Amino acid sequence: MKAILCKEYGPAEKLVIEDIDSPVVKGYGVKIRVKAAGLNFPDTLIIENKYQLKPALPFSPGGEMAGEVLEVGEKVTRFKPGDRVAGLTGYGAFAEEIVAPEQNLLPIPDAMPDEKAAAFSMVYGTSYYALKQRANIQPGETLLVLGASGGVGLATVELGKAMGAHVIAAASSAEKLAVAKAAGADDLINYTEEPLKEAVKKLTKSKGVDVVYDPVGGEFTEQALRAMAWNGRHLIIGFAAGDIPKIPANLTLLKGCSVVGVFWGSFTQREPQTSAQNRMELMKLYADGKIDPKISEVFEFEDYAKALGALTERRATGKVVLKVG
Repeated sequence: MKAILCKEYGPAEKLVIEDIDSPVVKGYGVKIRVKAAGLNFPDTLIIENKYQLKPALPFSPGGEMAGEVLEVGEKVTRFKPGDRVAGLTGYGAFAEEIVAPEQNLLPIPDAMPDEKAAAFSMVYGTSYYALKQRANIQPGETLLVLGASGGVGLATVELGKAMGAHVIAAASSAEKLAVAKAAGADDLINYTEEPLKEAVKKLTKSKGVDVVYDPVGGEFTEQALRAMAWNGRHLIIGFAAGDIPKIPANLTLLKGCSVVGVFWGSFTQREPQTSAQNRMELMKLYADGKIDPKISEVFEFEDYAKALGALTERRATGKVVLKVG
């Protein structure tokens, strides 16, 4: 089988495609013929040895996928050969076959295309966990989404609306904001044209926002924190801007607000039953038409470097997907 391999750390151009042995399945493992792999920002970090997860070289990147079950381990009860599944892999999804734990997978509805299924698990899983368990967002509250045109950003806009929030989308261009508006955002902020804090102040009549969803980091974290309402929750998702901000601790005192870390990958391992319930609720939201993965671009297997470049250069408006099978 063919796989995209990281044999030395560095940019995507250092990855190679090689033939490797088909993985062996046992226990709770499920062997899957991968049809499509969803790309996420951690994929760009793991190949440069800048991520928490550090697999031994050589390895195939790719943290989520969709495909068809080929074989199951002797302890698997939920799936059988021929089933369509999607789910999380941590790494390894940029390959024609992979073995994933049963608990990391969910069945794909017949009407869901492989590309959308591959784009579903991580962004919606992260955003739903953030809004539901970490922020406990309530109908009528105001949600500010930074980086609102990216994969997790658009998922959060959709979920925020589905959960009854008033959603303010913030991004760096009119084109990106148009995508967020189409996903359901109520108000828009172009933070290259006006300071984020001042824009939020105007939109909220100086009240501030109840929840901030922050996958960007850099200078925008402090600006958003300064735009927080009393009892607000600032969700730290990631640092796509590249810089990890140093937050003035006095702001949390003055605002009476919380800064809340969101490590969804660890949550899925530590609280598997709650994670599984979240996945079921997300599939119900998809079936009801309240959420729908937005695909920015679909790349051929051989164009993996271009696919990863769409993330590192922050060109993607929605999810980037790699065709595999």
